Amino acid sequence: MRWGRFGRGVFIVFIVLRYGLDELVLSSFQKPWIRLLARVLSVGRDLRSPRGVRLREALERLGPIFVKFGQVLSTRRDLLAPDIAEELAKLQDRVPPFSSAIAVASIERAFNRKVDDIFETFEREPVASASIAQVHFATLRGKSGDVREVAIKVLRPGMLPVIDKDLSLMRMMAGWVESLSADGKRLKPREVVAEFDKYLHDELDLVREAANAAQLRRNMQGLDLVLIPEMIWDFCHPEVIVMERMHGLPISQVDRLRAAGVDIPKLARDGVTLFFTQVFRDGFFHADMHPGNIQVSLAPETFGRYISLDFGIVGTLTEYDKEYLAQNFTAFFRRDYKRVAELHIESGWVPPETRVDELESAIRAVCEPYFDRPLKEISLGMVLMRLFQTSRRFQVEIQPQLVLLQKTLLNIEGLGRDLDPELDLWSTAKPFLEKWMLEQIGPQKLLQELKAQAPHYAKLLPQLPRLLHEYLKQPRQSDHRELAQLLKEQRRTNALLQTLVYMGLGFVATLVLLQLWSHLAWRF
Repeated sequence: MRWGRFGRGVFIVFIVLRYGLDELVLSSFQKPWIRLLARVLSVGRDLRSPRGVRLREALERLGPIFVKFGQVLSTRRDLLAPDIAEELAKLQDRVPPFSSAIAVASIERAFNRKVDDIFETFEREPVASASIAQVHFATLRGKSGDVREVAIKVLRPGMLPVIDKDLSLMRMMAGWVESLSADGKRLKPREVVAEFDKYLHDELDLVREAANAAQLRRNMQGLDLVLIPEMIWDFCHPEVIVMERMHGLPISQVDRLRAAGVDIPKLARDGVTLFFTQVFRDGFFHADMHPGNIQVSLAPETFGRYISLDFGIVGTLTEYDKEYLAQNFTAFFRRDYKRVAELHIESGWVPPETRVDELESAIRAVCEPYFDRPLKEISLGMVLMRLFQTSRRFQVEIQPQLVLLQKTLLNIEGLGRDLDPELDLWSTAKPFLEKWMLEQIGPQKLLQELKAQAPHYAKLLPQLPRLLHEYLKQPRQSDHRELAQLLKEQRRTNALLQTLVYMGLGFVATLVLLQLWSHLAWRF
């Protein structure tokens, strides 16, 4: 194990030197001796290719795990220069499939049955292959005797030892960066590797992916915008999962979709609606929405709906995260940059001594030029990049729980740009956020909270008579005095309850007035 790790480390150093990554990485450090070392190592090498291209090619040469790391790193635009981030975004899982015999052996080991005993038919040739798993098509006879088409996802064998070895090296290198780089603590290299570790190990458990798909399928029922495959739970294992086979056209084939009669602008708007519904309504969203995982149904009964695939990576948000993000988006749409600055300070993302007016001015300078433009004239990635450059100036700490959201937002931008360059992302999202915000401050939200707390109080109320009876049964030397005191306390309690009732009625009335005022304010 130790010699294997040493050999892998030597190979990584060789690739770093061959592609000139030492010049890319070491030049960012402040130590003079490290900069001198970078100049010495770069003597006599051909480094004419742009640095982003060299980094991408080196990661591809290092293998699937480093390709995956580059994909995750490409979402952290707060850490990367624009040219490097754009180049890493081009990384794809171009991994050759493993032997079908190995796939068959994995399936038979998982279910302790022969493949031919499980499936009516099984296609040996895989239809898709990535760094983590590959997919085969088959047909399966159900308990009722009907035969249905299924897709089988099989984990690539021997992944865990390789991943653990490479992650160990990444953690070691992250420690070097954090200790030697002047900007290392703010960039949080160890946290980035920890995020990557979590994503990878989540993807290695296919039952977790099946559970993610089931949750998304429940959440999206009734929306009539997206189809999510049903999991066949009798055949779900950490290394193999069997699901409903989906039939659709890849979303990247826009010309074929248009020729089939799909309303492309509506498809783009539906994608924005799906994203904001999953984020703000459910706090549970598909976080790997690149074109390879998205298809469009052409079946008559579901024509024009999205088909989502591959649920290894999902994002979750707390109620606090959702409220914070919704307030930020709403303030952006209203161009209330002062409120955006105040929210950043209130959340603790920037130092408390930061001046609101300075942060407001910086945010205005970034965002104002991009409003009232169609998507073809702006780049959300560029807006985020400029915001992150501003964040460096104000020492903003990027929150790890929002990294997947940023990645998904960039995917949505790319899909929207391919489908409908005229799409106005702001105006499409604004009505949804307005409705969501009104629901958060209106009487409906109050009733939901009361319903949520009702079981707790319902459990306490039946105990009150018994507690009062036990109290009265206790012997006392001055019953009359204590009875008088009890009556006095009862009167005070009644007065307090009366006050609370009046306050509650006043609060509800205020909420109604606020909702009416907000509705009129949004309209005018």
